[in-house]
Amino acid sequence: MKVVVVFQKNGKRGFINSLDNSTQESKLRYIQNFKWTDTLQGHVPSAQQDAVFELISMAFNVALWYTKYASRLAGKENITEDEAKEVHRSLKIAAGIFKHLKENHIPKLITPAEKGRDLEVRLIDSYIIQCQAEAQEVTIARAIELKHNPGLIAALAHETANFYQRADHSLSSLEPTYTAKWRKYLHLKMCFYTAYAYCYHGQTLLASDKCGEAIRSLQESEKFYAKAEALCKEYGETKGPGTTAKPSSHLFFRKLGSLVKNTLEKCQRENGFIYFQKVPTEAPQLELKANYGLVEPVPFEFPPVNAHWTPEILTAFDLTKRPKDDSAKPKPEEELKPIKEPDIKPQKDSGCHIS
Repeated sequence: MKVVVVFQKNGKRGFINSLDNSTQESKLRYIQNFKWTDTLQGHVPSAQQDAVFELISMAFNVALWYTKYASRLAGKENITEDEAKEVHRSLKIAAGIFKHLKENHIPKLITPAEKGRDLEVRLIDSYIIQCQAEAQEVTIARAIELKHNPGLIAALAHETANFYQRADHSLSSLEPTYTAKWRKYLHLKMCFYTAYAYCYHGQTLLASDKCGEAIRSLQESEKFYAKAEALCKEYGETKGPGTTAKPSSHLFFRKLGSLVKNTLEKCQRENGFIYFQKVPTEAPQLELKANYGLVEPVPFEFPPVNAHWTPEILTAFDLTKRPKDDSAKPKPEEELKPIKEPDIKPQKDSGCHIS
């Protein structure tokens, strides 16, 4: 894959790191101005005269590539087990790259990222958490397909809903003009997986002869599913950057509605014939912890400085001959034209918002 080659043949770090393994930075770090557009800010770029900014931006784009690759695979008509594993792996790799940048490289920027820009910590946090959440969706689908214990599925769904809630919270203090659509998606996914959690928790309660509590859990699932349906419509009508997913049209979404309805009706029948238990007024508290299947980012490290970087090469750079008008700030009206990309869109909507 081409994006990996960028780092396998990495020469950018020669502009940042000293070649003698000391903590001193390279004399080339600040010789050139770099400009990158941001996912939420249109075509007006961020710019910094700092090779660290360039390295981070390149890696950020590689992480985005992995999310696009996962989205493309997930959007296939008949996804195989191996392809599902690749979706899972790609999202974990993306999360690992974002996490590595946040913890090890973004703090080294001389000029902190502006509010709402890709390298700003709140956006990076949302990217990390959402990658984990979407990878965990693959785990849940697999657990349901293999008919694993309802308690495990409920716990995984609850943890996934919490991931989406945390990602939404990371964006809560940013400008709604460019985060409203993203946040609406995160909120609907939180409601959807909360509905899943209550549905499978209800099955667990029924299996433990707690039919009244099971009915109340299923009623709560029904409520959150209705919220998710309403949010799907609101999300589709909300203006903002990025493509618009259509989760309500997916079989996985529609199947939950039928499952909740059928399971609730079963519980009500059983309670009318066998248990005669009172249905609590309060919904059960979901204090569920998954012991298996939780997604962690794949650890990421940049490769070492390319062997072509030698003291002789570094000495050959004459800093007195660099351009004198390479301003680090773009003009207010300056926009970077988008580069035409090959067709990497999914064959059908995958429901993945990041890409």
